[in-house]
Amino acid sequence: MNNWLLFILAVLLGSYLLEQTLSYLNIKALNNTVPEEFQDVFKAKEYDKSQDYTRVTGRFGMVESSFSIIVLLIFLLTGGFNTVDIFIRSFQFGAVTTGVLYIGLLLLLSSILSFPFTLYSTFIIEEKFGFNNTTLKTFWTDLIKGIFLSILIGVPILYLILWFFETTGEIAWLYCWGGLTLITLLLQFLAPVLIMPLFNKFTPLEDGALKEKVLAFAEDASFSIQGIYTMDGSKRSSKLNAFFTGFGRFRKIVFYDTLLEKLNDDELVAVLAHEMGHFKHRHIFKMMAISTCYTGLLFFLLSLFLGNANLFAAFQMENISIYGSLIFFSFIFSPLSLLLGIAINILSRKHEFEADRYAANSTGQTSSLISGLKKLSVANLSNLTPHPAMVFFHYSHPPILVRIDALRKVFTTNQTQ
Repeated sequence: MNNWLLFILAVLLGSYLLEQTLSYLNIKALNNTVPEEFQDVFKAKEYDKSQDYTRVTGRFGMVESSFSIIVLLIFLLTGGFNTVDIFIRSFQFGAVTTGVLYIGLLLLLSSILSFPFTLYSTFIIEEKFGFNNTTLKTFWTDLIKGIFLSILIGVPILYLILWFFETTGEIAWLYCWGGLTLITLLLQFLAPVLIMPLFNKFTPLEDGALKEKVLAFAEDASFSIQGIYTMDGSKRSSKLNAFFTGFGRFRKIVFYDTLLEKLNDDELVAVLAHEMGHFKHRHIFKMMAISTCYTGLLFFLLSLFLGNANLFAAFQMENISIYGSLIFFSFIFSPLSLLLGIAINILSRKHEFEADRYAANSTGQTSSLISGLKKLSVANLSNLTPHPAMVFFHYSHPPILVRIDALRKVFTTNQTQ
């Protein structure tokens, strides 16, 4: 049997078994006793509901991944990738156009298969636990807008990548890396202005005590912002969130309308200070630099596998192509991607602790940040006791109990100084 095929099958089955094991351990780690830290905000009935939410979503994810791996293995072993290639080639377009259509059709097939799971998750699971506010009209409108943006943005990027590899030889990966980096930076500026408003309504925060506190804190922290906005997050979900968007003087503070309903002014300022901490510690730029290096590594390694006949034979392909290499390399890159993802998550968790410390120290309101985080966890039915293995592999934020414990230590340290 083809060695590449054996390797790819091992990767697919290994990844599947790992994710199933992590989900199983995470469900088994659920504890029916409300942690002491949350006994003042989490009623027993609501805590049971949060446990059930983790259990249901975890099992649903296990079912979805089982379905996906079965379909993918059948598609792979029966020559599905070659069948699609032969079909696209029958139109006799150029190599780059053929590649765009080939990858586009594979993505379309994948989306069609995952569509029932998306519907069930949104309108059954999220509805059951009181999160879903999405109407069918909003759902279909979002879907159409998403497809439009994917075509408008994704197709030119994919066309550019394939064109570079088809025409610029051994240094094509450098052109792709540079081109994609520039496009990514451009989108960082355009997204808040052109893309996000397509899906949500942004309204300037009304004058009042909260706005005054936010502006005063931003001024004290020498943090320039363009404005403070609320976003109609309740249009789709009752979950809470807040974020910054934009760079430099174009930065905007955005609160979900659901967040304004649940947190008091001091808690909102503390949550805002946490997000500001990411900027003060330059976490955003560090992560962008890491992402840029990651992309460069990806394109370099891809260039080493272009036209690998044995790799194409593993997928039963009759024709060797640049676009085929792009798809098949993603299977090979998966183990390294997992390892890099773990490292990035470890760094991200470190950044969260740093941002928490900044918020606690800059506001002098550690208790407000703690109470705000607790309210967020309760409202979002967060899992308070995730399994350590799940945290290690997939959590970009530390578990909430660990964060609160670290914040209490910061408070104690400040009190003794």
